[in-house]
Amino acid sequence: MIKDLKDTTTSKVSKEIVAMREQGGVVALGRVLTLVVVTSSGHEEEAIFAANAASREHPCRIIALVDAGSEAKTRLDAQIRVGGDAGAAEVIVLYGYGQLAAESESLVAALLLPDAPIVAWWPHGMPKDASRTSIGRIAHRRITDSGNEADPQQALFSLRNTYTAGDTDLAWTRLTSWRVQLAAVFDQLEPAPVTSVAVEGASDSPSTVLLAAWLTQALNAPVTIVEALAGTGIRGVEISRTTGDIRILRPGPSVAELLMPGQPVQRISLPRRPLEECLAEELRRLDPDDVFGEVLTDGLPRTNLRSVRRSDR
Repeated sequence: MIKDLKDTTTSKVSKEIVAMREQGGVVALGRVLTLVVVTSSGHEEEAIFAANAASREHPCRIIALVDAGSEAKTRLDAQIRVGGDAGAAEVIVLYGYGQLAAESESLVAALLLPDAPIVAWWPHGMPKDASRTSIGRIAHRRITDSGNEADPQQALFSLRNTYTAGDTDLAWTRLTSWRVQLAAVFDQLEPAPVTSVAVEGASDSPSTVLLAAWLTQALNAPVTIVEALAGTGIRGVEISRTTGDIRILRPGPSVAELLMPGQPVQRISLPRRPLEECLAEELRRLDPDDVFGEVLTDGLPRTNLRSVRRSDR
């Protein structure tokens, strides 16, 4: 069920949600949080689709604040989606024009679920300091996506400079499978010194940089970033040890090859993670991600970000 409201107020939106439930017989599920999505016109549907998919694991109220144009006459349009059109969520899309185009706590205050955690997500356009924005100040968790920025590496350093417990970035979330696989590999091996590490990935992939920073932090060894084609994400990791090299290579989008000394080549599932899966993972936790904070604030500055071509190694 979808309801459009033109030139409205958040108070009217709140009353309309109640009326839609009563008239349509829509039963409100136990919502576990409010997800506030801060985006701009043209990007909202992709974000709402991912949030709807994630809501099947985390029933929530989704409030999308859409910058519909600061040059237009000030007004607020809204769209309410409940039932089958909203997955396991209630979706409220607020289109702000003029002075209402900028994100503001006052726009969402009347629509927040009472006594429920608040998660803020900026799928496009990272704020300079998420924790100091109007929405960021009231949020328990703040999710950005440096991969959608014009300069992903610079976006990571900007996030590092303003990092506050509760901040996270989807470039880090996309690394979960890689970190799990690498940790599992070391669990199978006898201890031996690591002499060097090479992370092969695209120059436009902030996940490549964060993986290199995590390995720098975890192994305390020199890490080199090997340049791959743009748009390919992380392609592989090679760890040199005194007892032989370990290599994970993902030539395609989902299957990787694991090579370890004295063992046959193993094929492992290592698919690229869709947006909705990454978002659902971040909604599972409402406490600060301490490992991410340490990698961002300590590991990143220690990482050699000068990439080399594979032919130069």
